Amino acid sequence: MAEELILLSSEYSLFAERVKIALAEKGITNYQLRNEDFSNKSPLLLQMNPVHKQVPVLIHNGKPICESLNIVHYIDDFWNHNSPLLPSDPYQRAHARFWVDYIDKKIYPNGRMLWSSKGETMEAARKELIESLKTLYRELGEKAYFNGESFGYIDLALIPFSNVFYTFESLGNMSMEVECPKLVEWAERCSQKETVSKSMWDKHKFYEMALRFKSKWVVD
Repeated sequence: MAEELILLSSEYSLFAERVKIALAEKGITNYQLRNEDFSNKSPLLLQMNPVHKQVPVLIHNGKPICESLNIVHYIDDFWNHNSPLLPSDPYQRAHARFWVDYIDKKIYPNGRMLWSSKGETMEAARKELIESLKTLYRELGEKAYFNGESFGYIDLALIPFSNVFYTFESLGNMSMEVECPKLVEWAERCSQKETVSKSMWDKHKFYEMALRFKSKWVVD
């Protein structure tokens, strides 16, 4: 029986892009991609992720795996014939998980505040976002990738956010080139990988979405 693999995603999901990159890194292309309409969530999404009702969800032979990092771990464990996505060394694995947790707690929440708030709240988020990006910049150092000379777990977790750098700059009155030039170089290096470039959307589309959200929901 052929293996059935479905990825429930959405047009602007940064977290689903992690899953797409992980699948591409493993050489897995024979899956169905289904984008959800959050104004009318599909019965399949509600059935497969009844707790959070969010994407991404990877459905493997009828069984759902939810949350982007959990899905990446599953992909790495199940399709273990290819190069690992996470380090095999226990310390390096713990180190990588620490930084990915930092990304999820600092970059996305503060970045999101740029298009979902205003005034002092937005300014505080902007300052914390810049400092968080600089912290990642320092962790990267002079390495080609966070893992060293090869693309790895931290890179996979962070690179989807590089397409939001343009939105950060436009809405946050900041310059990534000025604040974190090495991080910009890192993003360009990662984007040269086909597994990355073919898994991500255009940065301008996300910016347009952010502007629509801000104009509709953020009241002056």
